[in-house]
Amino acid sequence: MQDNHLGVDYGSKMAGTTAVAMVQNGELYLWQCAKDKDADLWLQGLVQELKPAVVYIDAPLTLPMVYSQDVQTPESDFFYRQADREVQAMSPMFIGGLTARAMKLRTQLAAKGTAMLETYPTQAVKLLLPHLQGYKKEPAALQAYAEALQGQLKYPLRHPAENWHQIDAILCWLSGFRHNNNKAILYGRATEGRIIV
Repeated sequence: MQDNHLGVDYGSKMAGTTAVAMVQNGELYLWQCAKDKDADLWLQGLVQELKPAVVYIDAPLTLPMVYSQDVQTPESDFFYRQADREVQAMSPMFIGGLTARAMKLRTQLAAKGTAMLETYPTQAVKLLLPHLQGYKKEPAALQAYAEALQGQLKYPLRHPAENWHQIDAILCWLSGFRHNNNKAILYGRATEGRIIV
């Protein structure tokens, strides 16, 4: 099936901030985990149900190279991967709990045959919607982003995006779409971890 991939805005475990986008029956559907529900179990269940070929997730899936090297030097970067520096993302170490959860989830899904790749919605916005202002800052901007994204999507949205988590899930899905159509930009080093936009 074409465009059989999932876009995930990955949030805190119990906060209800994890959102997902995927094409079903020619439309882009959105799901969001309920507050106080385990987002990781919810996401695993959804992946099992929807059976995407690949999951594109907004979360670090690797650590800086220094942690897998035998030799560490004073010049080694213990905080950022090259990809993080290129897109000005947070350090995987700073958001350690989320990074650990995402890396575990990747391993669990891989054991069941589903690949997981890393993306970064903030970079997708810089790249694809540079003319828009107020990303994640102004509630009034949500509508403008939703409309601009709909203009970039090959599929109609089943329901309007209700919050920034759902907008980010769409951006993750769109990065996957770009990747599947050889239009994505890959940041960082393959040996350390790529961010795909």
